[in-house]
Amino acid sequence: MSINFCTECGHAMVVRTMDGVERRACTNCTYVHWGSYSIGVGALVIKDDKVLLVRRAQEPGKGNWTNPGGYIEQLEPIEQTVVREVLEESGVETRVKGIIALRDQPRSSVHNLYVAFEMDYISGEPIPDGVEVDAAGFYSLEDMQTMKVASFTQWLIDAALNGKGAGLMHDREPIVPTNGNGFFRVL
Repeated sequence: MSINFCTECGHAMVVRTMDGVERRACTNCTYVHWGSYSIGVGALVIKDDKVLLVRRAQEPGKGNWTNPGGYIEQLEPIEQTVVREVLEESGVETRVKGIIALRDQPRSSVHNLYVAFEMDYISGEPIPDGVEVDAAGFYSLEDMQTMKVASFTQWLIDAALNGKGAGLMHDREPIVPTNGNGFFRVL
């Protein structure tokens, strides 16, 4: 789908070559449509050597067991997003421990970046939301051998359990003001 009108001022958009790439640019103001992007988040919650999984009740991936997750809202800090998604899909309360993996998925329609967080379990028993997921629970690696676990979730579990190091951690005391930004680094 082509962007025909500026989302800032409503004027017509034209194609301009910028940095060697054709982009849609406004004929009136400085707005440039740089592309379409989405940011997804996922949680790996481990309790008593078992991983929290939910079964997708909708496409994509209907019927597959996955880690809980979803998409970030425009003004929502990413740490709040992943905590909210886990709670919405499973009823389990969690806290971010660190970032353990990223998936970069460039596509012609929407370029997706997926950020996977290792989460600390706080409380709650898994209860599916009945809309996005129809089952939820903590499962051992042995349990998962007979379940239809999505391949990407299998990779994330491996990254969490067999990764080297602590991953990216939230820098709660950066040397500069954050101005509301979330800074993550190896600590």
